[in-house]
Amino acid sequence: MAREIKIYRNEDVQKIVAFIPPGHQHIRLAIEFRDQIVVLHEATVAAIVRAYIDIVTHPTRRAVELIQTSISERKIGYAKNQLIETTRSENEIIEYITKLMENSRSSK
Repeated sequence: MAREIKIYRNEDVQKIVAFIPPGHQHIRLAIEFRDQIVVLHEATVAAIVRAYIDIVTHPTRRAVELIQTSISERKIGYAKNQLIETTRSENEIIEYITKLMENSRSSK
């Protein structure tokens, strides 16, 4: 299944709203772009932050890949489905995403 790749620059973001919906305990993050609004659940935001910090604070790390994994034993309050780091090498990750982006550009 071919999926469209959208790249958003900072100037494409019109607004970000962090909120806890009524009747819920966990934060959501709504990102308003020119063409759509994306709402992320707290677990997804936490995974993005983990990946970001892992690369930014590491002296040599250049890539990390998280994949949806069903966790049977987990900390209290954590969802069953989590985004967990894979064992794929940094070079494999970079090659994978580079090819996806190149294929997306060539199909337009």
